[in-house]
Amino acid sequence: MTAVLQLDVAAQRGGGRAEAVGDFAEFVRMSMPGLLRYGHALTGNPHDAADLVQSVLEKVGSRWVAVQRKGDDPLAYVRRAMANTHISIWRRRRRENLVADFPDSGADAPELTRLENEPLWQALRDLPPRQRAVIVLRYYENLSEAEIANALGISCGTVKSQSSKAMASLRTRLGRD
Repeated sequence: MTAVLQLDVAAQRGGGRAEAVGDFAEFVRMSMPGLLRYGHALTGNPHDAADLVQSVLEKVGSRWVAVQRKGDDPLAYVRRAMANTHISIWRRRRRENLVADFPDSGADAPELTRLENEPLWQALRDLPPRQRAVIVLRYYENLSEAEIANALGISCGTVKSQSSKAMASLRTRLGRD
């Protein structure tokens, strides 16, 4: 990872960050599987999830000493950064591109993963990003409302309302299908 290399260069220069390199590398090693699962649930695609995790870890790695100094849970910090980054990317991509004419042929369908045709997965993917993040953290990562609020930087009441709206949407969609 680029962030580990940046910290390693700083440690070699005598920046006093040698222990930070080890701490960050250990953090990445221990939390990578869970972060990739969380990213996959957020993005709906394992490749986008890997890109999301890598870009967030690069940013966090360059600020690792400051993150540790804050005393907060670094995993919650990274999850919140992932959710925020994903929402930012989603907002940038959702802009419309108007064209004068329709294309002559349809786009080629990308290779589908194992879960692409599952009704629950499709319904989950159609949720807004914040609702999807709350549902994934609650039922996939098995976090409490307080932990979700801490991870996403929102209040417990917002977690409850987003969860309620998401569950109602999922019930409606899955009941309809």
